[in-house]
Amino acid sequence: MTYAIENSSLAGEAYSVVRQRILRGELGLGQAISRRRIAQELGMSFLPVTEALLRLEFEGLLESRPRAGTRVRIPSPEDVSGHYVVREALEVQAARLCGERATAAERRELRRLAARVDALSMQSERAMYLAVHQKLHYRLAECARCEALSVAIEKTHALTSIWFCVMRKPAPTDSRTRHQDLIAAVFSGDPASAAAAVREHLHVGRQRTLEVLEPYFRLRKASGRRFRRIERTAQPSAASAAR
Repeated sequence: MTYAIENSSLAGEAYSVVRQRILRGELGLGQAISRRRIAQELGMSFLPVTEALLRLEFEGLLESRPRAGTRVRIPSPEDVSGHYVVREALEVQAARLCGERATAAERRELRRLAARVDALSMQSERAMYLAVHQKLHYRLAECARCEALSVAIEKTHALTSIWFCVMRKPAPTDSRTRHQDLIAAVFSGDPASAAAAVREHLHVGRQRTLEVLEPYFRLRKASGRRFRRIERTAQPSAASAAR
């Protein structure tokens, strides 16, 4: 029993370390993941590292195939489009609820965050932009006062973070007030305007993502390597789900 708890704790540690490396862009799209190296770095056995990588694969951040190893998952155009369909469904609802439920202090906070995101968006250094951009979207979801919705949005933004790491500079056509305009629409008092603003915001994001990932799409197709997720025959254990 003690061994199982200890292994679960180590797997959680390995999961957090590898996930953060992926989200920060330290492990790029298509980059191989060495279980042996991670185990050595973290001073643990293969078992908790394997459990951590399986969890990341289940979440769509990694992909594996027999005798070919594990790597950071390279998406297809269909993956990206489907991802934005899901984000639209979630974030339109979050914007509607946030517009109804956010306090005056939260509204001021979101407006400040949006202004900061827009200021950072014009800089070539993307690390700080990515961090503040994530915070803006997370806070908007949290202010909707629906925990399940916040959790779902947080999970979808994990993939967005990986793809944004490829975007090393802003697009010339990006609006300088893009996020401020979005928040203004959310708090306009008009649910239809808020929904339309969210859809337009995500449409621009989808088009930009497809554009910058085009070289990876070609690489995926040309290489002929078809990595796939390992299908899990059982639900994650209670210990895993609780992490």
